[in-house]
Amino acid sequence: MAVPGTELSTRLPGALKDAAIAAFIALALFVFLIGIRTVDAAGVFPLRARPWLLAVFVGAIFTGRLALNLFWWNGSETSGTLAKALAPVTGLAERSARWLAPALIAFAAFLPFMPFADRYVLDVSIMVLTYIMLGWGLNVVVGLAGLLDLGYVAFYAVGAYSYALIATHFGLSFWVSLPLAGLLAALWGIILGFPVLRLRGDYLAIVTLAFGEMIRIILINWYSLTNGPDGISRIPRPSFFGLQLTRNGEPSFHEYFGLTYSPLQRITYLFYIILALALLTNFVTKRLRNLPIGRAWEALREDEIACRSLGINTRNTKLTAFAIGAMFGGFAGSFFATRQGFISPESFTFIESAIILAIVVLGGMGSQIGVVVAAVVMIGGFELFRELEQFRMLMFGAAMVAIMIWRPRGLITAREPSVYLKEKKPVSADLVQEGHG
Repeated sequence: MAVPGTELSTRLPGALKDAAIAAFIALALFVFLIGIRTVDAAGVFPLRARPWLLAVFVGAIFTGRLALNLFWWNGSETSGTLAKALAPVTGLAERSARWLAPALIAFAAFLPFMPFADRYVLDVSIMVLTYIMLGWGLNVVVGLAGLLDLGYVAFYAVGAYSYALIATHFGLSFWVSLPLAGLLAALWGIILGFPVLRLRGDYLAIVTLAFGEMIRIILINWYSLTNGPDGISRIPRPSFFGLQLTRNGEPSFHEYFGLTYSPLQRITYLFYIILALALLTNFVTKRLRNLPIGRAWEALREDEIACRSLGINTRNTKLTAFAIGAMFGGFAGSFFATRQGFISPESFTFIESAIILAIVVLGGMGSQIGVVVAAVVMIGGFELFRELEQFRMLMFGAAMVAIMIWRPRGLITAREPSVYLKEKKPVSADLVQEGHG
């Protein structure tokens, strides 16, 4: 229904004032970020003004704020027209969540054999799957148990360094070192869990953030063990049942099977390893959610006091959430180390934790398929804008604000219940008369 002209004219002055204030704030923020740029000219860095680009950004914010005030943030019957217009898209996304998962698995399984699957596509796909696995691991802590963890990158780092040190010092293979790295990361998850048992919300977030920074500082300063800021190099690659996927490996994969050597063989093998690890993470977390421990996590997320009154051991519930989430982070870290062949503390900064947490929140806390969609959009989508690298974080922030306004509970909010209540069958009248009712 159209907005009456009188009602529009009544709201227009206030909407213009609010839009002008938003545009002025944007101008103050963007004048140094976008309006001015340094240019490298033979060692001298003069400033170059970009007023037209600044005007485009400020004008877009003014126009968008004005439209929101006129057609969305109002008390008339037309309130929420944007949300109503996007409702079919939202409903379709949630209805398609069931068949979307099998379709994505089938697409991923055959991706290396598709015509467009070159080295770049496989590298981006491996990176997306790594973040999907990390998102599913953090989803146990944040989405199911409701424990806000801003230091998840610490377990990622523990897994990576554990594998690198075990493989380089003891000569163990990737498949033997992988579970050891996961167990060490789970141990550190328990170590983190004990001091924060009584913390919730912002206080828990601050402590976990500090824990992540502590691990990074330790990795930088413990030079005798971690090689400090120089990192660890020559990390062994995973083998295929003892066959090396290199040109001069002994024994080599391509010579054993009579194939022509190609660097894509190793990349394809890494792709299927991270795909298998991600599917294993998804399977385990879904099974755990249907078990009593999974229902205890969700009850803890809703109300910790009610959990205590029902006799649920909240201490063990929190510790298991931290340990299991950290274990999957350690698995992902081990894969990251063997894929890169080199790791350093610079790979495990706070921004990694922020990206993983954003994937969980934007996808829908507790939603497995939502994490996949958010990871594909954030990691794979932003890869398309690599040429606009200086605006990537700006676009990242704008996307988060838009999602929080449009879908405050995440992209995919519909989830299947953990338990279905069965209808009680009526007792036979004959059994009641015989005393068996």
